[in-house]
Amino acid sequence: MVAAPALAELREVCQPQAKLRSRNGEHWAGRLYMRRVSLRTTRQLVRTRISPDTLTWTMVVCGVGAGAALLIPGLTGAVLAAVLFQLFLLFDCVDGEVARWKGQNSATGIYVDRLGAYLADAALMTGAGFRVAYDGSAYWASVGLATALGVVLLKASTDLVDVARARRGLSVADDEAARPRSEGVATVRRLASALKIHRLTNGIEASLVLLAAAVADTLTGSPAPTAATLAALAVITWLMVVAHLASILSSSRLR
Repeated sequence: MVAAPALAELREVCQPQAKLRSRNGEHWAGRLYMRRVSLRTTRQLVRTRISPDTLTWTMVVCGVGAGAALLIPGLTGAVLAAVLFQLFLLFDCVDGEVARWKGQNSATGIYVDRLGAYLADAALMTGAGFRVAYDGSAYWASVGLATALGVVLLKASTDLVDVARARRGLSVADDEAARPRSEGVATVRRLASALKIHRLTNGIEASLVLLAAAVADTLTGSPAPTAATLAALAVITWLMVVAHLASILSSSRLR
């Protein structure tokens, strides 16, 4: 078997600082701890024939599986969902690192990666809705589905900016273009950024919040904590959908 590359050499190729320092290029958990884990995992994977696309599909399975795990009653399902989302993040890091090392970057990989992000976050919210509906009213399944739809719209509104610009023959918008021209919208955006409330619409954070709610469910013997958490996630998600749309339309990203 081919010898494993040195970590320093691997880091230079697989973890370019320009990407890690980008405002939207790296999840905070990746910077905080997962990139340390992923580099050691990548060091072993680059010695195999496993393709980056295979790793990306593994990421998708972990993300969708996290939503399905919430259908398991009790604390077990919530713990499993949180673990699967950590694996989702790990493979989200590893697939790109292996692709850079092997020089196997592909449009298919990028497409499946984005598809996985949509599916994973939507599956988690849907799973949370059915989890509460199992012990309470069927109404909560609809809340979960509505939250999932909001999460998809939130991600799509960002991706569609690139689609619109590409169809107009424009380059990818930079950070300057993303700044709202309206001072009121800019103020709201700065407040949301400071509070980091938008992070709760992300499956990684949401899985941990739902885990904490499941612990509270166990202690109280009631699904009320998870139901309240899901309701909060639904409200936050749809507020972010409206705010994000306003931010895009009031910026120069579509010009």
